[in-house]
Amino acid sequence: MTVHQESPWGIDEYDVPEYLLCIGQSEAVHGEPSADLLRDLHRAHVETLPFSNVQVLLGDHPGVSPSSVQASLITSRRGGYCFEHAQLFSGVLERLGFDVRRSLGRVGSPSNTRTHMTVVVTIDEVQYLCDPGFGFSVREPMPLIDGRPHVEGDREFTAVRHTETAGQVWELRRDGEPQHFSDGLPVVPVDVHAGHLTTSRDGFGPFMDHLMVMRHTTEGHVTVTEEARTVRRAGRATRRERLSPEATIDAVQELGVRITDPERATLIEQVAEMRRS
Repeated sequence: MTVHQESPWGIDEYDVPEYLLCIGQSEAVHGEPSADLLRDLHRAHVETLPFSNVQVLLGDHPGVSPSSVQASLITSRRGGYCFEHAQLFSGVLERLGFDVRRSLGRVGSPSNTRTHMTVVVTIDEVQYLCDPGFGFSVREPMPLIDGRPHVEGDREFTAVRHTETAGQVWELRRDGEPQHFSDGLPVVPVDVHAGHLTTSRDGFGPFMDHLMVMRHTTEGHVTVTEEARTVRRAGRATRRERLSPEATIDAVQELGVRITDPERATLIEQVAEMRRS
């Protein structure tokens, strides 16, 4: 493993061998930083670790410190959202010797709050957008080249560069629709803590009011909300299934989110209440 300088991001809290074993990439600990290795790690991450707001709904989210991120995503397999996924992914990449920059962005509109976190990795002077914590985003790292299509199955992603007074902003589009706007401003750990507090409390986005669990799987990209399970697979029509509250939580567990029996009962009640609302 590459020797690294001390980081303000607490990257020593991440158990790199355990992470690599979890995502099926144990051999990466001996690899040199490269575009191929980055692609393999990104794909394995989004195909293994689910996006999930279950801990927010249960009211027991442990926060986004590095030790909490390691415990939630790897040890306890609870899933998580961007502040967890992006911190873990960037920390592991740094430990492996990659040139990493953390970035914050605004979801859906450039006028929203900075509540999304991405990772930009530079290899041979090419910048790659890594987006392991957006739920339904790129499966592989995407070169940040203005207007150049990045095709994955039936989906086309495009990075569009905007020049703002505060610096450069990259807009990610999926099939022509804006997903998020990430800027190049410096990011420090307290920014991530503040973003987490915003997204995990009432009145600031959907995570308190809706179930959101998703992952890239062998079946396709699967999204589970309180309303339905949606499966998108290249070359096939999108399949949307309305499930009972009990089957909805079954689907959450099938995506790799571990929950206890009492938590399962609570989530079933929450899904039923969301539907009534």
